[in-house]
Amino acid sequence: MAEENIYVTQPYLPPLEEFIPYMEQIWANKVLTNCGPFHQQLEQALCEYLGVPHIALFTNGTLALITALQALRVTGEVITTPYSFVATAHALLWQNCKPVFVDVEPRTLNLDPAKIEAAITPQTTAILPVHCYGNPCDTEAIQKIADNYNLRVIYDAAHAFGVEDAGGSILRHGDLSVLSFHATKVFNTFEGGAIICHDAKTKQRIDHLKNFGFVNETTVVAPGINAKMSEINAAFGLLQLQHMPHVLQRRAEIDAQYRKQLANVPGITCLPKGHQTVANHSYFPILVGPDYPLGRDALYEKLKAHGIYARRYFYPLIADFPMYRGLPSATRANLGHACYASDQVLCLPIYPKLEIHAQEKIINTIKDATWEC
Repeated sequence: MAEENIYVTQPYLPPLEEFIPYMEQIWANKVLTNCGPFHQQLEQALCEYLGVPHIALFTNGTLALITALQALRVTGEVITTPYSFVATAHALLWQNCKPVFVDVEPRTLNLDPAKIEAAITPQTTAILPVHCYGNPCDTEAIQKIADNYNLRVIYDAAHAFGVEDAGGSILRHGDLSVLSFHATKVFNTFEGGAIICHDAKTKQRIDHLKNFGFVNETTVVAPGINAKMSEINAAFGLLQLQHMPHVLQRRAEIDAQYRKQLANVPGITCLPKGHQTVANHSYFPILVGPDYPLGRDALYEKLKAHGIYARRYFYPLIADFPMYRGLPSATRANLGHACYASDQVLCLPIYPKLEIHAQEKIINTIKDATWEC
């Protein structure tokens, strides 16, 4: 019998029989969307679980990011990272903002605060950092710069569900934080997203914007969009929350095993842990350096030949794509650490149902190249 392929991630799905009562309730009350009872319950449950004051649910993280920019009336230039998923920068283009790319820190691969100030111009209105791989940005340094120059800060926290630093949830930082609940994420609602905000007035504006700008049946106050989470997605999120202790425990176990087994492999560097006090182990990135017998792409192909589908997150850089590479800030000479990481990074499979023998296969395939040389 042929072995099953091992993919970089796999959505966590609770037992189907646990979801059926939720579906029966939806069928009974006949409310499918428009902020129904499960939608409201999930917002409250997530506020309690994450330790945040207000949360607005969305149909996906990208629309949440676009709406966050709209809610804060961000215009002009926005300083951001080239080392992320393209949705980070795409959201800026959708809002007619100009991305200004700044290099990342070599240790965390997060936006480097030391490079931000030099990129600020009179047209700069905001900073859009990413908590890459769920490791917190230097929020204190970023906020200090933002305060000095009167800039907004919106965190792309797509990777950072449940992550905490010494002060609590990292989602409390900045003006807004945006989550993704895509199927590949630590916590998923099939598709979904959310905006975390600090006050009821901001949440009300966000709620209007995600529902076409409607305030009531006859009043529209803004050019909003339809970005409401459905009742089916919200119900699935409520069920998923019950399984989060198991999900996070398994991810932590897999992360620890990778670090233990790959610690002494020449040329393989496991990205250091950040300063978080609670991690979610959303990804497991390694850097394939010159001391490893194979280049990163060769190792990627070797793994694939063995049915192991790792991913080069994030390659190419956002700054290398056609719609961005013409920007002055996209010059690779200015993005040395981001380019280096993009050319070396490989994210290994990590998900709760990754079996021990499958992880051993991944580790041994990586080690085999050193034994063969």
